[in-house]
Amino acid sequence: MIRFLALLLLAGCSAGTPHFRDVPATRVAVNGSVFDVRLRGDLAEAVRVNSQYAPRLGPVRDRAALAMAQVSGCPVADVLGDAAVTVGILACDRRASDRLLLAAVTPTNYECIDFGTYDSGSDTGYQVFECSPY
Repeated sequence: MIRFLALLLLAGCSAGTPHFRDVPATRVAVNGSVFDVRLRGDLAEAVRVNSQYAPRLGPVRDRAALAMAQVSGCPVADVLGDAAVTVGILACDRRASDRLLLAAVTPTNYECIDFGTYDSGSDTGYQVFECSPY
């Protein structure tokens, strides 16, 4: 019984905030942080699902922005939140077929290498990216 309750509590950890709760997540890893990313309108949510020792918002914020950009295909104008849950404002025109970019993520540009899909042996594989400024 206790194991069942613990499993139930852990399953709810990456369920998303109320605004994103019904939206399916895309799991993405960026530079050692793993996020469940959900998109709704011009907002993106990145919930960090892996454990990290004493994560600071600065590095996690940048990784979350990169994860949101990878999933949405849009730059991220701003990111708010904490080291566990961040919400980004997407900066692209979704009406345009070519996704006209309206703003950049940061003054620093990043180059990301797609290392393919990590398969954990279940149906929850996710994309893995390594990103570095250039």
